[in-house]
Amino acid sequence: MKRFYLIDDDAIFVFLTRKTLQVANLNTDLTVFEDGQQALTDLELSANQPGMLPDIIFLDLNMPVLDGWGFLDKYSLLEPKMSKKIAIYIVSSSISPSELERSQNIPVVTEFLTKPLSRSKFVEIFEGA
Repeated sequence: MKRFYLIDDDAIFVFLTRKTLQVANLNTDLTVFEDGQQALTDLELSANQPGMLPDIIFLDLNMPVLDGWGFLDKYSLLEPKMSKKIAIYIVSSSISPSELERSQNIPVVTEFLTKPLSRSKFVEIFEGA
């Protein structure tokens, strides 16, 4: 079973993600956080427990409290202490070239994806993790 964190305050995307995981019959343990700070706190508490850490994080950029960029800044400092490698995918409704370029300069980011995601993209990501 893949552990999967979805860090996104968009209720529609969260709902669609849950449905897509069900329909694609992907064996996942999904945890949803509405802001980056909640997720960061959870990751800090589980840093030395690989079984508690996610395999994959989908991260939105525009959220309250701590946005995706702030999360990535803080996660980059935490990442060396993590007991396993986590694939982080930025999922954004923006197709801004500057955001894409900025994400490519952050080593912890696996890929920048544009919402909505297809079921085949979910399957590709989960089978590859």
